Amino acid sequence: MAEGIVAEQVAEFVIMGVTLDGKAFRPSDWAERLCGVMSAFGGDQRMVYSPFVHPITANGVRCVVVDVRLEAIEPMAYRFLLNFAKDNELQVRHGRIAERTRLAEIQRVGDTA
Repeated sequence: MAEGIVAEQVAEFVIMGVTLDGKAFRPSDWAERLCGVMSAFGGDQRMVYSPFVHPITANGVRCVVVDVRLEAIEPMAYRFLLNFAKDNELQVRHGRIAERTRLAEIQRVGDTA
């Protein structure tokens, strides 16, 4: 974690697809599967990831980003995700701080893709 960042400012954490001993976590689509558990089907009958849990690739590693607000909204789901990382001995790191998350949300509003 970067120096000077107070824990309360952290807006998300990242479950990385790398075990504590540095091995790649398998299967390779684990992040999409885990996020699929937290997804719903929209009106167009397409699966939509939760706004609080989504897969990413960071430096070539599959990861799951979890918004810390999930703990207040759905504590069981939040604990499930933390326990998944712990049970599978996956590395977990802090994600964006609140200010960067707000900027990303503003930028997404302008996306047309």
